[in-house]
Amino acid sequence: MTYCVGLLLEQGLVFASDTRTNAGIDQVAISPKMHIFEVKDERVIVLMTSGNLAITQSVVNSLKLKLNDSEKRHLKNVDSLFEAASLVGDEMRASFARDGAFLKDHDIEFNATILIGGQIKGEIPRLFKVYAAGNFIEIGQETPYFQIGETKYGKPIIDRVVKYDTDMMDAVKCLLISFDSTIRSNVSVAAPIDLLIYRADSLNADCKQRITENDPYYSAIRQGWGTGLKQVFSALPSPDWC
Repeated sequence: MTYCVGLLLEQGLVFASDTRTNAGIDQVAISPKMHIFEVKDERVIVLMTSGNLAITQSVVNSLKLKLNDSEKRHLKNVDSLFEAASLVGDEMRASFARDGAFLKDHDIEFNATILIGGQIKGEIPRLFKVYAAGNFIEIGQETPYFQIGETKYGKPIIDRVVKYDTDMMDAVKCLLISFDSTIRSNVSVAAPIDLLIYRADSLNADCKQRITENDPYYSAIRQGWGTGLKQVFSALPSPDWC
């Protein structure tokens, strides 16, 4: 399984993804699910993937191969994030056309979802979710985040804390707590966590972190969050129904 989150904030974008992949209890590995396409001072485009790893790797590798052909549209020459999301959708459809029937013959669902976000010079930062059918939607300020993968455990804290005008570092803190909640409840999601903080109009992807299980800051907020929850719980009144 996977857990990836993209936040759209007034100050920019935050992307985070776990790195665990598994095909059974004895086939656990680490594989990056965040892919960055950057032209410094001109564009930053980030993809995060969830679902069948063979499908998502095929889509990402096809997008990377197209970067070598200057006569065709690709992620480093399209004029908008909408066009970039369309390219990802096209590759999803191409992957299904090539492999969908074969997967069905083996009772395997064509399962893949990709988040794509970033900024191209001349546009504001944008964030999209691309589905397995190749169609996609864009997030807005009202609910400024997308999750893919194992979403249910980390959703409540994001819903309570993150708004479009939330301070970016507060949003990062909330995001890591969301990951901790998910990791505690689902063994198929695990650190390291890949984190990218993109400040609006910077047009570079320099602020990247790989957060391990023993990262000092991650350990501190996990411990602080757990202790704080216990203190708040203890302070709540007990029911007097019986």
